[in-house]
Amino acid sequence: MRLMNSCETQQGHSYLLEYNMAIKDDEIIAGMELIQQLDNLIEDLDNPAFVYDTKDAHFRINFIENFCKHTKSPFYGVPFHLELWEKAFIEAFYSFKWSEHGYEEYYGEKPPKELLRRFKKAILLIARKNGKSTLCAALGLTELMCGTGGNDIVCSSNDDAQANIIFEEINNMREQFDPKDKRTHKNMKGIFNLRNKSKVFKISDRTKNKEGRNIDGAILDESNEMTDNVIAKSIDQSQSTKDEPWFINITTEGFVNDGYLDDELKYGRSVLAKEIEDHTILVWLYTQDSEAEVWQDQKSWSKSNPSLGTIKKPKYIKDQIRTAQHKKAERIFMLAKDFNIKQNNAAAWLMAEELANDSTFDLEEFRGSFAIGGVDLSKSGDLACARMMFIRKGKKYTRAQYFIPESKLALLTSEDLPKFTEWIREGRITVSDGNENDFRLVTAWFIKMVKEFGIKFYKIGYDKWSAVYWVKEMEETGFDMVRVTQDWAPISEPMKLVEADLRSKLINYNDDSLDRWCLENTALTINNKMEIMPIKVQGKEDKKIDGAVTIIFCYRVYIDNRSEFLELAKRAG
Repeated sequence: MRLMNSCETQQGHSYLLEYNMAIKDDEIIAGMELIQQLDNLIEDLDNPAFVYDTKDAHFRINFIENFCKHTKSPFYGVPFHLELWEKAFIEAFYSFKWSEHGYEEYYGEKPPKELLRRFKKAILLIARKNGKSTLCAALGLTELMCGTGGNDIVCSSNDDAQANIIFEEINNMREQFDPKDKRTHKNMKGIFNLRNKSKVFKISDRTKNKEGRNIDGAILDESNEMTDNVIAKSIDQSQSTKDEPWFINITTEGFVNDGYLDDELKYGRSVLAKEIEDHTILVWLYTQDSEAEVWQDQKSWSKSNPSLGTIKKPKYIKDQIRTAQHKKAERIFMLAKDFNIKQNNAAAWLMAEELANDSTFDLEEFRGSFAIGGVDLSKSGDLACARMMFIRKGKKYTRAQYFIPESKLALLTSEDLPKFTEWIREGRITVSDGNENDFRLVTAWFIKMVKEFGIKFYKIGYDKWSAVYWVKEMEETGFDMVRVTQDWAPISEPMKLVEADLRSKLINYNDDSLDRWCLENTALTINNKMEIMPIKVQGKEDKKIDGAVTIIFCYRVYIDNRSEFLELAKRAG
C-alpha cells in the first residue's frame, strides 16, 4: 500500500492541504483569520460528520483550467491557470460532504441523498484586483455548463451596473468557449445552456419582483455597498427547495456602517471563533492583522492580497501608499479596498497640526475686492454660518460670521458653553431672540460688508436647507445666489481641494478659533467612487461643522467659476 504524503487525501492530491502546508512553512504569508479557517477545516477532515470528497471540486478546477479563458487585458485569450489559493478555496467549498450520521445529527432528519455538499454559503473577503470577479465568473460558467440540469444561477449586487460585471464576464468566457453558439445562447433575459436548460441571469436591489424565483446558485458581488439584506434574503428564500444550494459572497471592505456586510462578517467571525455553530458557511477572509504592518512590512501585503505579484502589481500598492500619506480620502479608500481594513467615521478629517495656521490679515486690506460667499443656515436651526472668501496670489483669505438662537445656548455642553460665551463677547457669533435664527441678521451681515468695506460679492453659495424667503430676500437685495447641493458629486471635489490647501497653509482663516473648532469637528465619509462628504466626527454629534461646510461651499462656487472670478479679482486688485 502506497503511503500518502502530507498534501494527499485518500483520493489523491489536495490543494487545500498544499495551501495550508505552504502557509505553515512560511512560503505564503497569511493573516490570522484565514489561518484560523484553515485550521478549522483541517480539523474537520477527521470529523466523522463529514466526508472529504474532492471529485466535484477537481472536476471544476480542471474545467476552468482547460476550457475557460481570460477576457481582459493583459491576459485576454490566455487559458486560466488558477492560483493555489483559488484551488484551495474551490476544493474546500465543494469537497466537504455530509456523512449520513453527521447530516442526521445536525438537521434531525435523514439526508435526501448521499454525500450532500456541506457548505451552502461562502464569504470571500479579498482586496481589489486579486481576480475575485474573474474566478467567480469562471465558476459561474462551469456551473452553467457542467452543473445538474435546469440550474438557475444569479449574478447579483447592490446595483445593475455592478451585477452586470460578473454576468458579462461569464458571457465573454462563454463566447470564447462556444463561439458559434452551438451549446449556449444569450439574450436580454440571460445566458442559456441549450442542452441542459440551465441559465444565468442577474438581479440587483433595483430589480422588481426579486421574490418568487427558483435559484440554485448565486454570486453576490461587492456586498459592502448594501445597507440591508433584501437581495441576500430574497436569494436565500428562493433556494429553500434545493438540497445543495450555493451562495458565494465576494467583496472587499467598504464604507457602509452597520450594513449587510458588517452583519455577515460579525456572524462569520463568530463561526470562525466557534462561538456559533454553523457548519454550512465557509468564511474565507484575506485580512491584515493590523494597520501598522501595512506601513511597516511590505511582505504582509499578501495577507489581504493573495494574488500579489501574479495578478496585482506591488508597484500599484506602493503608488497608492505614497498618495495615501498626503490625502486622507486616498488613505481611507486604500486601507479599505487594498487591505480590507474597515474604515469608520471616528477619525477627524485633518489633524490639529495640519489645520494650524497663525497667519492673520486685516479686512481693510481687501477693501473694494471681489469675494465669493458661502452660507450654511443649518437644517437643525442652531448654529449657522455666513462666509466670504478672497483670493490673492494663489492664497485664499476667509472671514465668517456665525449665528445662533438664544434658546440653543442652554443646550450647549459644559465644555462648549464657555467657548460660545467668549465667541459671543468677541462678536464672532450673533445671537437671535427665541428658538430660531433670524435670517435677516445674515442678510444684514452681507450688507454690512458691502457698505463698510466695499466688498463686491461675485456669487454666494447656499445649501438646500436655506429658507426660501431668505434666498429671495438676498436676491432682491442684489446678491447673486447659487444653490450648492450637499451631495457626493458637488461636494467631493471642493472638499478635496480645501484639504490640500489647508495642508499647504494656503487658506488664511485669520487664526480664528471658531473656524478652527469647526474644522477640528469635521470628519469625512467616503463612497465606492472615492467621493467624500463632510460629517461630524463619530462621538461628537453635538459639535458643529458649519464653518467647514461654508468653506467647501465657497470652493464649489470658485471651482465652477474659476476663470471669470480670478479675472475680476485681478482687475479689482
